Amino acid sequence: MYDLQSLSRRSFLQRSGMGFGSLALAHLLGQEGRADGSNAGNHFVGKAKHVIHVFLNGGMSQVDTFDPKPELTKRGGQMLPFENLQTERKTGVALPSPFKFNRYGESGTPVSEIFPHLSKCVDEMAVIRSMHVELPNHEMSLMLMNSGDQRLVRPSFGSWLTWGMGSENQNLPGFIALCPGGLPVGGAGNWRSAFLPGVYQGTHVDTSKTDINQLIENVHNDRLTSKEQKSQFDLLQTLNTRHFSDRPGEMALEARIRSFELAYRMQTEATDAFDIQQEPKHILKLYGDGPQNRQLLMARRLIERGVRFVQTWHGNMQPWDSHSNIKASHRKVASECDQGLAALIIDLKQRGLLEETLILCTGEFGRTPSVEMGQNGSGAAQGRDHNHWGFSLWLAGGGIKGGTIYGATDEFGFQAVEDPVSVHDLHATMLHLLGLDHERLTYRFAGRDYRLTDVHGNVIHKIIA
Repeated sequence: MYDLQSLSRRSFLQRSGMGFGSLALAHLLGQEGRADGSNAGNHFVGKAKHVIHVFLNGGMSQVDTFDPKPELTKRGGQMLPFENLQTERKTGVALPSPFKFNRYGESGTPVSEIFPHLSKCVDEMAVIRSMHVELPNHEMSLMLMNSGDQRLVRPSFGSWLTWGMGSENQNLPGFIALCPGGLPVGGAGNWRSAFLPGVYQGTHVDTSKTDINQLIENVHNDRLTSKEQKSQFDLLQTLNTRHFSDRPGEMALEARIRSFELAYRMQTEATDAFDIQQEPKHILKLYGDGPQNRQLLMARRLIERGVRFVQTWHGNMQPWDSHSNIKASHRKVASECDQGLAALIIDLKQRGLLEETLILCTGEFGRTPSVEMGQNGSGAAQGRDHNHWGFSLWLAGGGIKGGTIYGATDEFGFQAVEDPVSVHDLHATMLHLLGLDHERLTYRFAGRDYRLTDVHGNVIHKIIA
């Protein structure tokens, strides 16, 4: 129940579903509210201001990266004692990790040899070993990790965050999704705004392109001068205002108008933000080559310019989906981002930005400790199937307690057995670090108040500094 007398005009407009245009009107009339339509505030003082979400889409294997299992090595070639832990495909005997693990940093956190650069940053990282999701399916698990719901269309974390905290830079989108070479499974649905105003949907950029003019298409107009563009834009605004005044509350129209406005403003800043060649040579060398490393440097440049949420994807479809030859495939994809991930932590720290930037690095689920069999039940190709029962991810910066290991899987790395962490718990913790109470960050839609964590979620205080 809400006390109507205590509701601000802004809150009333939001809860009544009147939308972004009404909020902008309230702002113009001098009423309470922000012109960008967001909550534009925190529930309490948070430690983080920005998020960089590194998505290793396809499913990173926990037993080959951050969760070593000596017992798995001992039982290699034997059937593991699990009868009711169903995976997407048939699996066979135990498959030991082909990679060596060593302990690093003052914390002694174990890391696989496939991350030689990142392993040197473990004292800034909190590794959660007890993550779990609901199904071993890419599309549904991606939806869950991004939006807190695996079946229904819901706003993604980046949309909730930009709606809840507003934008620090009106010349750039508040939520940007970087993905080289195409789209991940589920496409733009991964950065949807759903029932939130369309202005909070993520903006996709294909980072496989190195030419800045191709990276953001049509960002400059070669036919009109700046003065001519301004006159054209003013006319368009006048027409749009008239058009919208006869159609109040049409959020799709509203979002399109705002996208025109943002596109116009982006001409002044977007090229600069994405042009990593402006960086000094030692920074370019620190991050290394390749689209994954380049886009991590872009992410730093974007949050430096006030972008609230940057999501980086490893590539189109699911590059980490190692159903065969885990040794070669995981080593390859890790080598493509390892240097950049370490550089991101180092670079943010040396610039004084790590404390206010929360980094999350995860896949949508983990992989089985047992070998995947062929579709007909025969022939193992030394790969691993999807595993939603237990997997690892890591966070750094933004108030995270570095050098921390939280939770555990069983002796084989199959199922979370100690301090299990759901996606709702993860989201609640991230919002807490950003100064947002996940139970109070709500949006009224279709007659009820929705939140990112639905009716679930507990903050994991043990990983907070």
